[in-house]
Amino acid sequence: MKVAVLGSGAREHSIVWKLRQDDRIKDIFVFPGNAGTSQIATNVNLTIFDIDKIAKFLKEQNIDIVIPGQEVYLVKGIKDILNDMFVFGPSMEASKLEGSKNYAKAFMSKYEIPTANYQSFTDFKKALNFIEDIGYPAVIKADGLASGKGVVIVNSKTEASKVLEDFMIKNKLGDSGKKVIIEEFLSGEEASYIIAIKDGNYGVLPTSQDHKRLKDNDEGPNTGGMGAYSPAPIINKTLDDKIKTKIVEPIMMGLEQEKLSYEGFLYIGLMISNGEPYVLEFNVRLGDPEAQVLMLNLNKELLDIIENPKL
Repeated sequence: MKVAVLGSGAREHSIVWKLRQDDRIKDIFVFPGNAGTSQIATNVNLTIFDIDKIAKFLKEQNIDIVIPGQEVYLVKGIKDILNDMFVFGPSMEASKLEGSKNYAKAFMSKYEIPTANYQSFTDFKKALNFIEDIGYPAVIKADGLASGKGVVIVNSKTEASKVLEDFMIKNKLGDSGKKVIIEEFLSGEEASYIIAIKDGNYGVLPTSQDHKRLKDNDEGPNTGGMGAYSPAPIINKTLDDKIKTKIVEPIMMGLEQEKLSYEGFLYIGLMISNGEPYVLEFNVRLGDPEAQVLMLNLNKELLDIIENPKL
């Protein structure tokens, strides 16, 4: 069997590391990979900017399974481009669950998935006025992909004005920040809940938590994650049942109702507040720090999860 992994980070290295332990897999190609993956797989020097060349290579090599690690490949439509190959990831349309914060929040609202109250804006002054109305702290999110830099918690009008100016006027995140989502601040403890989806069924991977804030004592700006651990101690049996009932089942119903083509991992970023789970965000792939601990914590082969998540 031949497998391709798309991406270049520690997440992709950990995925390849896990796949390499499976005797059924003969060849693993990584696009573009890194120094670590070069030791256990074949790096191919093609990036997201070469997506058509990647597609051509995969077809010529008769790859059996494609695993996108980085979200940008999915948002750019690798699943749609390779429609005659098995890609363990969602379609371009379904990938908007990560590619657009506004799309994701509207999905949550429609299917009554618990999340923070919000509004979306393309006007700087209206966004700032809304923050003043809901009070501080407040959360500002860039609508588009921002490599972990598009979520900022602000504690004053001065901070809010600067972040909105950076996103919406100075375009520091490019097009990703032209529209913003303003959310009420939820206090509590974060956890990462990742499911694998195929053929309308899902399985739950081990729970995990990552370290988001830059400094000790949960201070400083949010990052894309700096290390993780698994399992997440906060998620007990009672809470796990709530997550499945209030969040996962409505997600699965929503995917079916919207006729979204979804095969792959779905990362559900949670805030646990007073014993209740709320969704902070969706990612349409494995988290980066989470993948590093999950691949160590899996008690079955990754290929088996991909082929039948309910196992």
